[in-house]
Amino acid sequence: MNTSENALDRVLVLEMVRVTEQAAIAAAALIGRGDEKAADAAAVEAMRKAFDTLYMDGTVVIGEGERDEAPMLYIGEKVGGAPGKGPKIDIALDPLEGTTITAKAGPNALAVLAAAEEGNLLNAPDVYMDKIAVGPGYPDDVIDLAKTPTQNVESVAAAKGVKPADIIVCVLDRPRHAEMIAELRAIGCGVVLIGDGDVAGVIAVTDEDTTIDMYMGQGGAPEGVLAAAALRCVGGQFNGRLLFRNDDERGRARKWGIEDLDKIYKLEELAKGDCIFAATGVTAGSLLDGVKRRRNGTMTTESVVMRASSGTVRWIKGEHKI
Repeated sequence: MNTSENALDRVLVLEMVRVTEQAAIAAAALIGRGDEKAADAAAVEAMRKAFDTLYMDGTVVIGEGERDEAPMLYIGEKVGGAPGKGPKIDIALDPLEGTTITAKAGPNALAVLAAAEEGNLLNAPDVYMDKIAVGPGYPDDVIDLAKTPTQNVESVAAAKGVKPADIIVCVLDRPRHAEMIAELRAIGCGVVLIGDGDVAGVIAVTDEDTTIDMYMGQGGAPEGVLAAAALRCVGGQFNGRLLFRNDDERGRARKWGIEDLDKIYKLEELAKGDCIFAATGVTAGSLLDGVKRRRNGTMTTESVVMRASSGTVRWIKGEHKI
């Protein structure tokens, strides 16, 4: 057994679900209240407290922003209940992936995190990332971010043995994607538009029940690393390229050791080695059911936890006394 497996075994894979459960329960109290910041703050505080119960020496490599931007769960913050003693684990997290979704009571809001041995998750700055993803079962390099959307659809369609018009692509519903959406529809593709939550959008390509074949478009780079960690566990392919709007963002990337600003990252370059991915639904969606308050005073949650080394995917239903 390698050191990565030892480290993650000692963290106890299932304990990670407790962390996302607590964040989801806290955020759920703000569903539909119209206050994005309050929902996010509740999830952040609950997740931070839950980390302290884990025996690990953790470091947040993707979090709520840099130290001067976030009071807790900032990039570089130490988390875990055994600083200097426990296994050294890098953490990528989003306590509430879908703040707007939660405020408006929409679908697919999640509490998510990924964990890996120290140095195995890309320290992605909080900038945009151009992304493309497909699920498992395709030949290597079936997608290539350097190619056009049409070329990528044709490649996946050929590998699947269908026509391009039979391919369904998930895209964030944003004005910046208007040209790409028009191109996809021009070749007959079905386009599933989502309002937010591109971690769930990427993971959807791994589940045949969603009927989604591909994910394309620009979203947050931190969410890209989280989604890549999930694909490392269940299979699939992912390409990501960081996008910079100004010199300040380029400077932040260099601060985290990124020199090639035009690099196209493949899956294993975003999340290497053994990884854990855990998510709990906040609002009901295609991946997970949301938090529900029962008449008997309990709350129920639905979560998924995945591990790359074993390929194990566990679906967990929790009942919590409040």
